[in-house]
Amino acid sequence: MTQAYADADLIGLVYQEARLIDQGRFDEWYGLYGDDGLYWMPLTPDQQSGADEPALMYEDKMLLRLRLDRMNDPRAHSLHPAVRCLHVLQAPEVTSRDEAAGRYALRTPFIYVETQGDTQHVLAATAEHELVATPQGLRIRVKKVLLLNCDAALPAIQRLP
Repeated sequence: MTQAYADADLIGLVYQEARLIDQGRFDEWYGLYGDDGLYWMPLTPDQQSGADEPALMYEDKMLLRLRLDRMNDPRAHSLHPAVRCLHVLQAPEVTSRDEAAGRYALRTPFIYVETQGDTQHVLAATAEHELVATPQGLRIRVKKVLLLNCDAALPAIQRLP
C-alpha cells in the first residue's frame, strides 16, 4: 500500500520545484524526478507525444543530467553573463489522483522570466505534473510545459521553464 498524499503535499512539490530552478539548485531539483522522469515541451498546442514527433524538449533523466552538467560547466559560453530566472506560479490545481496507484496530476499556469545581461524574455505557460509516490517520497514522473506560443519563433531558453 502506498502512502496517500494531501493536496498540500502535492502542491508543495510543484512550488519547491520552481523555487529550486529559480535558485539554481539543480542537483536538488534533479532529485525530485523519479528514475523514469521525463521533462517535455510540445512543439504544437495539441501535441500528444514527444516520443513520436518533434518537440521543443523531450528529455529523460539521462538527458536532464547532461543539461545540468552543461549548465554547471564554466566553458558553457552561452551562459555568460550569468542566466537568472523567476517562475511566477498561479496556485497549482490537483486535477486527478489515484491513491491506490500512488499517482497524481496537477496543472499550474505560470509566467517564466529569464534574464541574461541586458536581455529579458517572458514566457507564459502551463505546467502539467504527473507525480508518483515512491519509497523515497513523491517524485516527478512527467513535467509537461505547454508554452502559450509554442508554435512561434522562440528565443533560446537557457534554464528550465
